[in-house]
Amino acid sequence: MNLASLLPPPPTMGLKPPLLACFAVRYCNFHFADIHTEAVQAALAKHKEQKMALPMPTKRRSTFVQSPADACTPPDTSSASEDEGSLRRQAALSAALHQSLQNAESWINRSIQGSSTSSSASSTLSHGEGKGTSGSLADVFANTRIENFSVPPDVTATTSSSSARPAPKSFPPGVPVSSRVSTKIQQLLNTLKRPKRPPLKEFFVDDFEEIVEVPQPDPNQPKPEGRQMTPVKGEPLGVVCNWPPALEAALQRWGTTQAKCPCLTALDVTGKPVYTLTYGKLWSRSLKLAYTLLNKLGTKNEPVLKPGDRVALVYPNNDPVMFMVAFYGCLLAEVIPVPIEVPLTRKDAGGQQIGFLLGSCGIALALTTEVCLKGLPKTQNGEIVQFKGWPRLKWVVTDSKYLSKSPKDWQPNISAAGTEPAYIEYKTSKEGSVMGVTVSRVAMLSHCQALSQACNYSEGETIVNVLDFKKDAGLWHGILTNVMNKLHTISVPYSVMKTCPLSWVQRVHAHKAKVALVKCRDLHWAMMAHRDQRDVSLSSLRMLIVTDGANPWSVSSCDAFLSLFQSHGLKPEAICPCATSPEAMTIAIRRPGVPGAPLPGRAILSMNGLSFGVIRVNTEDKNSALTVQDVGHVMPGGMMCIVKPDGPPQLCKTDEIGEICVSSRVGGMMYYGLAGVTKNTFEVIPVNSAGSPVGDVPFVRSGLLGFVGPGSLVFVVGKMDGLLTVSGRRHNADDIVATGLAVESIKTVYRGRIAVFSVSVFYDERIVVVAEQRPDASEEDSFQWMSRVLQAIDSIHQVGVYCLALVPANTLPKTPLGGIHISQTKQHFLEGSLHPCNILMCPHTCVTNLPKPRQKQPGVGPASVMVGNLVAGKRIAQASGRDLGQIEDNDLVKKVNQYLLQLENGKRIYPTAECEGTTVCTATCLQLHKKAERIASILCDKGHLNAGDNVVLLYPPGIELITAFYGCLYAGCIPVTVRPPHAQSLTATLPTVRMIVEVSKAACILTTQTLMRLLKSREAAAAVDVKTWPTIIDTDDLPRKRLSQVYKPPTPEMLAYLDFSVSTTGMLTGVKMSHAAVSGLCRAIKLQCELYSSRQIAICLDPYCGLGFVLWCLCSVYSGHQSILIPPMELESNLFLWLSTVSQYKIRDTFCSYSVMELCTKGLGNQVEMLKARGINLSCVRTCVVVAEERPRVSLTHSFSKLFKDIGLSSRAVSTTFGSRVNVAICLQGTSGPDPTTVYVDLKSLRHDRVRLVERGAPQSLLLSESGKILPGVKVVIVNPETKGPLGDSHLGEIWVNSPHTASGYYTIYDNETLQADHFNTRLSFGDAAQTLWARTGYLGFVRRTELTAASGERHDALYVVGALDETLELRGLRYHPIDIETSVSRTHRSIAECAVFTWTNLLVVVVELCGCEQEALDLVPLVTNVVLEEHYLIVGVVVVVDPGVIPINSRGEKQRMHLRDSFLADQLDPIYVAYNM
Repeated sequence: MNLASLLPPPPTMGLKPPLLACFAVRYCNFHFADIHTEAVQAALAKHKEQKMALPMPTKRRSTFVQSPADACTPPDTSSASEDEGSLRRQAALSAALHQSLQNAESWINRSIQGSSTSSSASSTLSHGEGKGTSGSLADVFANTRIENFSVPPDVTATTSSSSARPAPKSFPPGVPVSSRVSTKIQQLLNTLKRPKRPPLKEFFVDDFEEIVEVPQPDPNQPKPEGRQMTPVKGEPLGVVCNWPPALEAALQRWGTTQAKCPCLTALDVTGKPVYTLTYGKLWSRSLKLAYTLLNKLGTKNEPVLKPGDRVALVYPNNDPVMFMVAFYGCLLAEVIPVPIEVPLTRKDAGGQQIGFLLGSCGIALALTTEVCLKGLPKTQNGEIVQFKGWPRLKWVVTDSKYLSKSPKDWQPNISAAGTEPAYIEYKTSKEGSVMGVTVSRVAMLSHCQALSQACNYSEGETIVNVLDFKKDAGLWHGILTNVMNKLHTISVPYSVMKTCPLSWVQRVHAHKAKVALVKCRDLHWAMMAHRDQRDVSLSSLRMLIVTDGANPWSVSSCDAFLSLFQSHGLKPEAICPCATSPEAMTIAIRRPGVPGAPLPGRAILSMNGLSFGVIRVNTEDKNSALTVQDVGHVMPGGMMCIVKPDGPPQLCKTDEIGEICVSSRVGGMMYYGLAGVTKNTFEVIPVNSAGSPVGDVPFVRSGLLGFVGPGSLVFVVGKMDGLLTVSGRRHNADDIVATGLAVESIKTVYRGRIAVFSVSVFYDERIVVVAEQRPDASEEDSFQWMSRVLQAIDSIHQVGVYCLALVPANTLPKTPLGGIHISQTKQHFLEGSLHPCNILMCPHTCVTNLPKPRQKQPGVGPASVMVGNLVAGKRIAQASGRDLGQIEDNDLVKKVNQYLLQLENGKRIYPTAECEGTTVCTATCLQLHKKAERIASILCDKGHLNAGDNVVLLYPPGIELITAFYGCLYAGCIPVTVRPPHAQSLTATLPTVRMIVEVSKAACILTTQTLMRLLKSREAAAAVDVKTWPTIIDTDDLPRKRLSQVYKPPTPEMLAYLDFSVSTTGMLTGVKMSHAAVSGLCRAIKLQCELYSSRQIAICLDPYCGLGFVLWCLCSVYSGHQSILIPPMELESNLFLWLSTVSQYKIRDTFCSYSVMELCTKGLGNQVEMLKARGINLSCVRTCVVVAEERPRVSLTHSFSKLFKDIGLSSRAVSTTFGSRVNVAICLQGTSGPDPTTVYVDLKSLRHDRVRLVERGAPQSLLLSESGKILPGVKVVIVNPETKGPLGDSHLGEIWVNSPHTASGYYTIYDNETLQADHFNTRLSFGDAAQTLWARTGYLGFVRRTELTAASGERHDALYVVGALDETLELRGLRYHPIDIETSVSRTHRSIAECAVFTWTNLLVVVVELCGCEQEALDLVPLVTNVVLEEHYLIVGVVVVVDPGVIPINSRGEKQRMHLRDSFLADQLDPIYVAYNM
C-alpha cells in the first residue's frame, strides 16, 4: 500500500508563488474543519433519537459540599496527563472561546472551521439539546408504570416454610407504584434492554475447571499489508570547526571571552524582566560553586562530595538563574546533578516515588536557594520535615554570599566529553514509579550539536522558553544548547503564565526573539487572552517549536493559533512541531520552512484502523477520523525504526503503528540503578518477522507510537503511557480526553483537568474517565454531561467507558506544573480515596466477556442418582445421630411437679445475671411452680380461657417469661412467646407484635404493667389499632389463689406451644410444637451436652423462638441443671457481662448468638489486657456454642477464638448449632465426638450446585465448617430439591430431616394442607429411605464422610450447611448465596461497616453501610462493582450507600434482606447515594 495516499494532494499547481502560501493555509483550514466536534455532535444526535432516559443517581442533599475553586485558577488550568499538556488541544476549542470572547470577531468562525478534525472542544451541543434530555427524564419519572413489582409477602394471609417462595404479585395495570426508586430501576431496565452494539461473539463458556478465556479477535479486523519497514536515517551530523570538545569548555570560552553577553533573563511575577545573567557571571559563579562543593563542605581528608557523586537540585520554577548556576557548577565539579521539583508538603502527589529515585541514586545532598529553603515545610523545632519516602538529606544553599571564591591556582577539570554520566533527568512511568534517565557527557554534547544543526541556531540569537527548564526540551534548548551557541534565553515561568497568559508573546515581540519554545497549552492561553493586546508582532519568529507536537491533537492548536496570529506577522512555515521523550531525547523536529513553500500535508487516519494498530486512510465515517501533522524528520546523525509495541522488538510493516525507536549518540544511556529495565529500553536490537536480529546497532525505545510517512516524515499518534488496550484494541488516552472535552464541557468541568486511564477488571482493561467539576455545575448538568460523554466516546471510538467520575474542583493530585498526576489519580480510584461528587458506572455496556449464562440441563445432574440406582461407587448422602433411647416422659407439666418432689425446695434453677454481673433474681423450682399456679388460676378466672386457647406472652427476657409459660401449660393454654415492642421505636416493632397476635388468634395477652400501659398508649395508637387488642392481663400483682387442678394433656401429640419467628426472607412463620416433640428435643440436648443436675450453663440468647427459647425455658426444667440467663440486650450497656459471668461461675458450657459474639469481638477485641486485669478467665469453658440457623460464620468464630485465647479460651471450644423452622435443633456440637471439621470448596462449582473440594488458598475457594454434630434421634438426607431424589456423598442438595422433635406443622389462619405435606410429611421419590416421612429444612448443604471416628465407632459423617434455599439469588442461570457476595464487598473498603444484597427484576442490588465520612460514599460504587465482577462474574445493577444500622438484622444476628428490599423500593432508606449502573 502506498502511504502517499494518506496525504491529500496539494491543489496548488499553476498558482503564482505569492498566492501559494496563503492558499495553502486556507486549504488546510478548510480541509481540516473541526470534524471531531461535528463527530461528537452527530454521535449525540443519533443517541438522542433513541430517546432513552438514563436514571439519574439519587443523592442526599447534605452530601458532598463542593470545595471552592482555587482563586488563582488560570483561564483554565492544567492538564490531563503527566506533562501539562491537555490544554494543548484547545485550538479551535470553541467552547472556551465562546466563554471568553462573546463578541466573536471574524477569526472565530475561521478558527472553528479551520482547525483540524481533532479539536477537542466544542460548543455545538448547546442548541437546546441539554434541556431535551432532562425533559424526557422528568416525563419518564412521571409516567413510568412498573410491572412485576414483587411485593413483600403478606404474612398475615398464609405463612410458608423457608423453601416455599412467595409468588411475586403484579399490580393491576395502571396502578402507579409510589416510589422514586422503582421508577428509576425501571428506567435502568429500559436502558439495559437496548441491544449492545458489538454482536457478542466473545462469550465463552465458563467450563467447570477453567478460568475465563480472552475473547477471540474479530476475523474482519484490518491487518497490515505493507512490506517490512527499513530503518530511516537522518542527515549526517555536520562537523563545525569551532564546536567545543565538551559543553563545559563552551561555557569557559564564552565566560572568559564574551563575559558581558546576556545568557539568561528571568521575569518577575508580572512578566517584566527582573535580572539578566551574563556569560561572565555564569562562569564565575559556577566556578565558585564547583570549588565550594568539592573543597568546603567536609574536611580535607573527608570531603562530603567526590566527583561522580549524585546531588539533588531543588529549585523553584521561577528561578532559572540559580538553577543554571547550580547545574553548571555541578558539571564543573564533576558531580552529577539530579534536578527535581520543590516539595510543597510532606505528601505531595508522586513525592514518595521521587524519594525512591533519590534513595536509589544514593543522594545525600540537596542544593537549593535561601528563599526556597525558608519556604520548605518545617517541623515545630524549625527543622525541614522528613518527606515521605525520602532519604535523609543535607541541604546546601547556593546563593553567592555563601560560596567561597576559588584560589587563582584552582582550575576545574574539563576533559573531552566521554560516556561518563553528566546529569540524571527524572521520568514518571505510567504506573507512577519514578526512574532516573542517565545522560552521558557525550550524549549531552551530541544532542546540543544535533539541535543546533536542526534548528540552525546562530550565536547571539534570542529564544523565549515557556517550558520547565529542569527537564526535557526546556533544559535541552534553554540551558544546554543555549550555552553551546551563546544564545540569550528569556525564561517565562509557569506562575507568570497563570496570571498573564500572553506574556510569552509579549516577550517575543519586545526582544524580537527568533525562536520560542512552547506547548499547545501556551498557544491556547495566548489565544484566550489575545484581546488584551492587539499590537504585538511575531514577525521575528523563525521557529515556533511546539514541543508536544507528538500529541495527535496539537494540530488543531497550531492551526487555530496560526489563523489568529498570521495577521500579527506569524509565518506559517515557522510552526515547528517536534517529538521528544526522556529516554531518546529529541526524536524528530520539523525544520524551519522556506517562505512560500507548500506546508507539509497531514494524514487523515481511520480511528478504527488505529485501534488495531494499522494505518488506513479514513474513508468510511468522517466521525471517526483522526488528523495528525508530522513532527518533521529524524534528527541529524540519528536512525529510526518502528517496532511492535508489545512482545519482542519486531520491525513493523510500513502501514503499521508501532513504538518509535532511535539509534544515535544522542539519548539516555540507562535508568540509573535499574539494569533489567535498562536493557529492555536502551539496548533494543530490532528483529525481523522470523525473529532474527536486524543489524547489531542498539536502539532506544522512545515510548512514542507512530509511523514514518512519505518523504521520511515522522508522524506520532500517541504515547505508550497513554495506551489503553481494551478487548485487543488500542485506544489513546489523549484522544478520549479530546472527545470528552468536545461535549459542551464548559459549564460542567474544567477543560484541562481530565484524567483517562484503564484499570484491569475481569480479564480485560476498562476505561475510567475522571474530571474536576466546576463548583457551580448543577446535578442535572453534570449528569447530562456524563451521559453525553459516554455516548460520544461509544460512537467515535467504539469503546465503552467503564466509569466516569467527577470530583470537586482542585482535588485531583497535580504534577508540579499543574498537570493531572494520572498514576496517583488511578491509585486513589483503586484505593477508594478519590472522593467523587458524581459517578456513572457502565459495566453493562462495557463488560462483554462474561461467561455464557448457564442453561440448566433437564434430567439427571452430574454424578447424581440415576433411575433409582446410585452412580457406581457413590454412597447416598445421609447421616444420623446416635440412638435417642427411651424418651422418659412426654409430659412437661409432670416434669415440673417431679422436681418439686425430688429436689429440696431451695434448689435454684434460674439465676438471671444483669447489670454489672450481679444476680438480679433467682427462682427455685418451688417458686416457679407456685407462681405458675397463680398465673394459671388468673387465666381461668380473669381471662375465662379454655384448654387449647392461645395466649401471647409479652415479657422482657427473664424469669417472669418462664413462669408465664408454665402457667399457660398448667391451665391447658397454648403459650406464644413474643418479643415485646421497643418503646423508642414503636412504629417499627409494634406491627410485628400485632401481626403475631392476629395470626395466632390469641385469646389473651399476658404481660407486665409497664408493657400493658405501652400497648394502650397514644404512641401505640399511632402505629396500630389499640382498640382491637384481646384481653390484656398483667401478672405483676397476682392473687394468692391456688389452682384447683393442673391440666394434663390427653395425648403426647397435643400442642405444647407455638413458635413464631420472622425468617430472613421476611416471612412470619409459626410452627406447632407438641409435648412429644418437646420431650424428644430436651432429651436429645441432654444426651448431646451431658446436662446433669450438677451442671451449670450460661445462656446469652433471646428467649422468644427456636433453640434460644428451648434452652431458656425448657431444658433446665427437663434436665434439672442450673441455667444462668443473660439477656443479650444487657451487653449493650455492659460488654463484659457475659464473659465475666462465665468466668465468675466457672461455667463449662455456654450458649450465645452471632450478634453477641460479634459485639464482644468488636467491642472487647482491643481490651484483652483489661479483661485480664478484671480477672476474667475462660479456661473453664469446654463448649461455647453459637445458636444459629445459617451457614457457620467461620471468620467470626475464628476471630473470637483467637482474640480470647489470651484469657484461656480453648481453640476447640467454639462451635455452632444448626436448626431451621421445621426442626429447631438438627446439629449441636456437644461434649463428646470429634472436633468440627472444615473444608475448602470451589465457589464456581457451588454456583452450579456442585461441590468440589479444593486446597486451602485455591482461587475462588470458600471455607466451610461443619455445623456441629447431628443430635441423637435425628436423621438427615441430602435431596435434589427439584426431583426429590437422594443425592450422593459430597453433592449439594436440600437438607431433609427426620426426628422425634420435628415440629408438627405450620400454624396459619387457614391451614394450607399442600404446604404442610410438602414441608413436614414428604417422601423421597425413590430409594431405600422412600418410606420415611421427612421434613424439608429449606437449606442447601452436603454430607461428607470424614476419616474421623464417631462415638459409635463408625466413620463420622459431617454435615455442612451452605445457605438457605429461598435466600439464594438465581442470576445468569447460576445459584448465588448472598453471604458470599457480601463477604467480597465488605473486604473492599475500610469504611464499609455492613453490606447486604438482593435482586429485583433480575438486577443485583448491593446495599452498603458507610461508617466513614459521607465524602467516601461514591468511592464505594466502583470498588463494589469491581469486586463483584471479579469474584462472582456478576454485574451489579444498583449500589445503595446508607448510614450504619440501616440494614435490618434480627435477634439471631441474621440480615433481613427482604425487609431491606421492600424499604428500598418504597423509598424509605434515606440513602446517602444510589448509583444505577448502566
